[in-house]
Amino acid sequence: MDVAADRSSPRNRTREEIFRAIQGGGAVTRAYLVEATGLSRSTVNHAVSRLIADERVTEADPTAKGPGTGSGRPAGLLRCVSAGRNCAALDFGHTHVQAAVIDASGNIVARQRAELDVDLEARQAMDLAADMLGTLGRDSGVDDISVVVAGIPGPLDSVSGLVRSPTILSSWVGLAPACELEHRLGLPVHVENDAVLGAYGELHRGAGCGYADFLYVKASHGIGAGMVLGGEPYRGSLGFAGEIGHTPLPGYTDLCRCGKRGCLEAVVSVESIKAQIAHTHPSMRADAVRLEELDDPTSRRILNDAGHVLGEVLSVLSNLLNPAALVIGGELGSTGSPLLEGVTATVQRNAQPAIAASMDIVPARLGADAELVGAAVLAATLVLD
Repeated sequence: MDVAADRSSPRNRTREEIFRAIQGGGAVTRAYLVEATGLSRSTVNHAVSRLIADERVTEADPTAKGPGTGSGRPAGLLRCVSAGRNCAALDFGHTHVQAAVIDASGNIVARQRAELDVDLEARQAMDLAADMLGTLGRDSGVDDISVVVAGIPGPLDSVSGLVRSPTILSSWVGLAPACELEHRLGLPVHVENDAVLGAYGELHRGAGCGYADFLYVKASHGIGAGMVLGGEPYRGSLGFAGEIGHTPLPGYTDLCRCGKRGCLEAVVSVESIKAQIAHTHPSMRADAVRLEELDDPTSRRILNDAGHVLGEVLSVLSNLLNPAALVIGGELGSTGSPLLEGVTATVQRNAQPAIAASMDIVPARLGADAELVGAAVLAATLVLD
């Protein structure tokens, strides 16, 4: 039998949907699959039994509770059968590079992070990433990497593979990151926008589990969004969907790195928030501010105000897309409730009432790791395909 044709037949698409859910979850229960897919328990059980019989999935008693396990007797955990091939993930932020080696189930085996001005030092960033992966592979004993997934914090043309915007990632313009990294690593490389990977991570292992339609917002040194529509990431016709950081805000004159004034990320970004906090706390330097450690009334008000500004843009997007949830991530999304409360109040006030009432606004469960986890899960999926 032609296995590929069998898997793509209408009768077996449900089984493949369940297999993908197991791939993305890493280790999940049957109850989790019922909730995540919306399928009946009998349909899930039948598909899982077939996947086990085909030796594509295993089920074992858990050593620790996974997604879908409750407070009673632990349910068996389902895992994809390892293809025996490891993979790797890279996360290029505006100010950092992260690398990780990944097992065939999408779990991080070892990881490393380094600070660097990625926007202005493209080739140095990719050299550093290659060196980090080499070191991680040697130190962890993982030397059989099959594929690498990398995320970059800017618009990537999905047709040409080139970085196109001259105002975001200025030193990357005209480069094809996948080709550059393949040359350095000698491995196949798949590149995505970092917010798309953040959405992918939250979809499979974070706050996006159970939502077929949601908007993930990475609020950090830049502001980007990853859309999940119908359970799949939406990239747009050329891969530029979600570039919300340069949305103009009426009445604001803050200078943005793109050369314009009043862009969303010029007003709401890590640098902007830290500068405001340093200005109101004379004993602090902006580069020494630790946002997650601040809980005084002034800092909370600054974060709350930033949430209100971000909420203005997200209200418009909510009216357009009608997502089931807004997932707020990135460094600012990890600061706690003040920013999230500001977003929630503004969206509930400005979005259409029926949309606001039916939409959840939640923090990213994976925090600042969403992009790296998303790259890891996608890499494992590519290995299994």
